Amino acid sequence: MHSIGELARASGLTVSALRFYDSANVLEPALVDPVTGYRWYTDEQIAPARLVAGLRRVGMPVPEIAAAVRAEPAEVHRLLDAHLRRLADGLADARREIDRLRALVDPAPAQATTLLLSPTELAAALDAVRFAVGADPELPVLCGVLLDVEPDAVRLVATDRHRMALARAGATVDGPPTRMLLPVDLIDRLRRLLDSEDPEPVRLTVAGTDLRVSVAGRTLTGTALPYDFPDYRRLLREAVGEHKATYRVPVDVAALRAALTDPAAPTVAREYAGRPLAVTVLGLDDRGGLRVLDPTDEPDQAPRAGGLRIGVNGDYLLDALDAAGGPQLVLELDGPIAPLAVRRPGDADTFSVLMPIRL
Repeated sequence: MHSIGELARASGLTVSALRFYDSANVLEPALVDPVTGYRWYTDEQIAPARLVAGLRRVGMPVPEIAAAVRAEPAEVHRLLDAHLRRLADGLADARREIDRLRALVDPAPAQATTLLLSPTELAAALDAVRFAVGADPELPVLCGVLLDVEPDAVRLVATDRHRMALARAGATVDGPPTRMLLPVDLIDRLRRLLDSEDPEPVRLTVAGTDLRVSVAGRTLTGTALPYDFPDYRRLLREAVGEHKATYRVPVDVAALRAALTDPAAPTVAREYAGRPLAVTVLGLDDRGGLRVLDPTDEPDQAPRAGGLRIGVNGDYLLDALDAAGGPQLVLELDGPIAPLAVRRPGDADTFSVLMPIRL
């Protein structure tokens, strides 16, 4: 048996770290003296302790360290690969932020970026994200739509904290990638212009904080909101990015809409921001199909259903269905506290994410 000090020297962990990992149920001692409280470890615990020390040095989260200590080698390799991707993504995010900070410290003359877009594609992209724009005056950074220009497209993003919507429209881009946060009234005015039947491309020019749009012989100008939109890429990685959904459920939109709007549809009452909220409970039937559950029923035990029960804001889900469009969609579900993704079949660029409500 080895004392906690001996294991600390053998593993590279400090005594305080070993105590922490004991309390976190990551690396528990083989024996704790009931009188003195001294912790004792076996020879077999030295290698796991060294693994914990290494994973700690590379910044792996504690839950994943706990999983790695108990996992088979193949699963440990998978966790390491996922963490390495997360570190690479974090470095890319840090570089983008540093470039932004350098521009704040020593701003260069604004370079204009011009895009040519299909009016039909741009209108569809705006319709796919408009429902998720925030309306809380205390969170003005969420009261707009992010226009994120890529080398060959523009990505539109909106979120109100409870849901996020993304869409992408292909574009011919002349100029450097750029982004701007457009106020919702400007977005709505632009959308109305796109109802014209003129087939000519929309010409959109971004110069610093200024936007100029030419469509159907008319010109629209506006100014970006003076806020930094949240890092939606990081939010997506945390929500749906590093794993495949446990359940990918094809959904008949008309049937689900009927179930959600049925006045007799069962809901469960919860409170949000001091107000009552009717929560819809989703689950799977014995064939893996989506259905609205009665909250008072016992969870399904069918093999594919697995007792899955997910609480959602039914109105928010209806908004997502309407924005996605089409008679058939796919819902990606992972569990009662994991975000839900609503996708068009075969379209990886247009989807929305809804936060579940704890039952």
